[in-house]
Amino acid sequence: MAVVDLVDEVVGVEFPDDPAGVVAVVKDLITVRNAVEARLAAGAVIIDRLGVAKRLGSTTLKVLQANGAAPGAAARWLRIGTGLEGLDRTVGYFRDGFLSAEHVDAIVRGVGHVRGRVVGVMSDDFRCEVEGKLLAHAFSGAPPAEIGRIARTVGNEVAGEQGGVPAAEDASLNTVDYVITDDGRLSGRFDVDAVTGEKMMSALDVWSRPRPEPDGSADTRTPTQRRADALHQLLDCGGGGQGFVSTPRTEVMVTVPADHPDRAVLRWMGPVTEATAAAAACDAAITSITLDGQQVPIDLSPPKRLFTGLVRKAILLRDTCCIKCGAPATWSDCHHIVHWADGGPTTLSNGCLLCRTCHRAVHHTDWDITMGTDGHPWLIPPADIDPTRQPRPAYNRRTLTLAA
Repeated sequence: MAVVDLVDEVVGVEFPDDPAGVVAVVKDLITVRNAVEARLAAGAVIIDRLGVAKRLGSTTLKVLQANGAAPGAAARWLRIGTGLEGLDRTVGYFRDGFLSAEHVDAIVRGVGHVRGRVVGVMSDDFRCEVEGKLLAHAFSGAPPAEIGRIARTVGNEVAGEQGGVPAAEDASLNTVDYVITDDGRLSGRFDVDAVTGEKMMSALDVWSRPRPEPDGSADTRTPTQRRADALHQLLDCGGGGQGFVSTPRTEVMVTVPADHPDRAVLRWMGPVTEATAAAAACDAAITSITLDGQQVPIDLSPPKRLFTGLVRKAILLRDTCCIKCGAPATWSDCHHIVHWADGGPTTLSNGCLLCRTCHRAVHHTDWDITMGTDGHPWLIPPADIDPTRQPRPAYNRRTLTLAA
């Protein structure tokens, strides 16, 4: 019988009407699910060992995903399969369906964590002791996260007894995990040592301090939103302070088809809206690529920086900060008032400073900017903020009465 024939067996499972019977059937299905995941973990390791992915010019994770696995599940199977060596009891319980893949993954990670905290080589006896302790907690109903915390406790005890590096200072434990979600966002988690954490918190603190709204009122962003904006600025400015006057240091490549600007694509994150592409292109280096009918490049222009150093310096001298909210110049892009794709020139009279938050607002909402007869940019608020859409002067030109 082919393995796929088991699907019909599972589809044909009937649930009884009595509560105890339903629970019993569900328990049996969970056992089957666990046993299947055990075989999947074993299969992932065999695919990796045989070099199947290399012959296909791919990776084991991508091969698993191409055959229907979710990215997280594929990574878990491979991690479990490669980490179960020497954990015979865990292998047996997993094979027989008594442990979920998530619990086994926590045990594998936990033993690996303790192994990394041991000074020298971890003995077989001690590995079995740690495995038994984590298994006992798994069978007692502890969730995977709790098993991970127990393993960290054991690791701390071992490091303390053997004179190892304290967990807070052990850079070898640092991890950063992220994944692109179904709705096109990046979600992740990190676990870093105290020094790295201190650097990150210090850098984010510089960029996440509250700043007033354009009308002088208090910052309406929550601390979480301020830290998210701070991370954006930190990536752009390379962690420096507010004294740098330069273009962003982190490059983002946006590919925009000339005949379909609504099909813009980021290199890592995929498709974005035309408004996001336009905002990214305001302060960018533009390269034109001509393709033939088979999508092969046949001509490539040299990169052209839109806002050159001299024009940028002139705009910085005139605006001094974000014209909408007053954020420092180092937080800000040079924005085309009339977009260059619509024929707008890259000049002092067609540029102004906008921080990333305000830049998004101008491109995604009804905020407009016009160049005044005084040679300075003026903001035109949306009708839901000001029904008359009365122009407001740039932030550095305002007084308490909002008069220029």
